[in-house]
Amino acid sequence: MTSPESALEVLPRDLSAYREGNTGVDYVHRFESGKPGPHVLINALTHGNEICGMVAATHLLDTGVRPKIGTLTVSFSHIEAYNAFDEAKPYDNRQIVHNLNRIWSAELLDGSEDSPELRRARELRPVIDAADYILDIHSTSQDVVPFWVYPAYERNAAVALSVGLPPVHLVMPNGLGSGTPLIQYGHHGEAEGKGAAMVVECGQHFKQSAADLATAVTLGFLAHFGLIDKDPAAPAPGPQRRFELLQTHMVKDASFAFTRPLIGFETFAEGELIAMNGTEEIRSPCDDCTIFMPTRLPIVGREAVYLTRPI
Repeated sequence: MTSPESALEVLPRDLSAYREGNTGVDYVHRFESGKPGPHVLINALTHGNEICGMVAATHLLDTGVRPKIGTLTVSFSHIEAYNAFDEAKPYDNRQIVHNLNRIWSAELLDGSEDSPELRRARELRPVIDAADYILDIHSTSQDVVPFWVYPAYERNAAVALSVGLPPVHLVMPNGLGSGTPLIQYGHHGEAEGKGAAMVVECGQHFKQSAADLATAVTLGFLAHFGLIDKDPAAPAPGPQRRFELLQTHMVKDASFAFTRPLIGFETFAEGELIAMNGTEEIRSPCDDCTIFMPTRLPIVGREAVYLTRPI
């Protein structure tokens, strides 16, 4: 059951009307301006219970947003997980088998393993291949400040800093450390790649504020590339805070436990004990080590915590 701090302010809606797009891939809609310009992909529902992306994507479709230049594609990724939502267990439909945001390697996509997520990723592969710029919309289980996530390439940072909202950035110099996310698929994961790809974590899954931010970031992202007009009322970017991912820890033992309750953005001194992972100690690798996305419910084989430092 949900706790009071995670009340369900936003719930799923029936998306069956959006199934038939125009790309040959279910739940993918593409709009071409007929004028030169970038191809921008707005991707929602990589995880089934991250509803804010659905709100942003349906806003684009319901209000008839069309690109002034280039091409706009709007995708609902994991409809099968989304449709499995149970209001009594709202955290359980993140995925069916695999984490859809950890399987974007050629090894898995070209391999023989099968799951709902791998089938959907293989369907979406040409959609991702076609995009120059990708905004992958996510949310967090804990109620923390929103933030960007992207590989530590200048081309990604330039976009995030220009959009400016949210003002917190998690940059990955060496990948995520727990699989290959969509934003590191293909040339987007290469230092010499073109375009840009990033995740925006908009806040707690079921909060209206996360849905509102997802929509605002989406419109700002499209305006940055000239696909729509910039909102003159949009605030100018404020001070930005950036963090570098140092370590990713996976849950190895069912007894995994933090030394104190964590929701994210807590700091630890160098050498301070953060968690016990069975008999393994997880200690801070530096002063001002900042916690990102600590697990709310440890599940063996899934991420436990990301350790970062301010930069």
